[in-house]
Amino acid sequence: MKTAVLVFPGSNCDHDCYHAVRHVLGREAKFVWHQETSLDGFDLVIVPGGFSYGDYLRPGAIAKFSPVMGALAKFTAKGGLALGICNGFQILTEAGLLPGALMLNSGMKFICKDTYLRVETSDSFVTGRMEKGKVISVPIAHMEGCYIADDDTLKRLEDDDRILLRYCGPDGQTGDESNPNGSYGSIAGVLSEKRNVAGMMPHPERVVEASLGGVDGLLVFESILNSLSAA
Repeated sequence: MKTAVLVFPGSNCDHDCYHAVRHVLGREAKFVWHQETSLDGFDLVIVPGGFSYGDYLRPGAIAKFSPVMGALAKFTAKGGLALGICNGFQILTEAGLLPGALMLNSGMKFICKDTYLRVETSDSFVTGRMEKGKVISVPIAHMEGCYIADDDTLKRLEDDDRILLRYCGPDGQTGDESNPNGSYGSIAGVLSEKRNVAGMMPHPERVVEASLGGVDGLLVFESILNSLSAA
């Protein structure tokens, strides 16, 4: 597994993602600057969190024009795997690689806390090691994390089993009280039509070692590794 971790001006979770892949999983990883025009030779591309271009205009609105995003579009069109985390999820929706959009949190405040997530599908490269309905704990840190989409898109996501994760309580139940940002349907992550592009607002790279307070995020990276190994 050879992973490209994209780096934009303002990225700040790139080193966390690199550490998870290179030092925790023990697999090859490389930082790729946003001006690069090729992603040849990589098996996975991670679009990390942070504040690309200072979130000017809106999160991801400028980053989608970086040269590397053209390379990412070609990479994913050929079936390459891509995971966007937080700002990376925002960038992927802005670039049209994932449906929907991420808007200002319903509470109009930046949120940084641990959240419970319910696995909605195990048929994905990021949740393959988790059973549907499993509850995991992964932190969030965002201002624009409210996932929205029109009714037709939401129905297609449901019908196609393309909702990755939902915010929930420790018992797995969803509702307003366990939805930190007002996301439609408590959605915390989604898949593309071809199931090779995924986006999620929570940060799995921040909980891959017990010393960090949890290891639930490691399940995401192990799922990716298993998916690539089985390909």
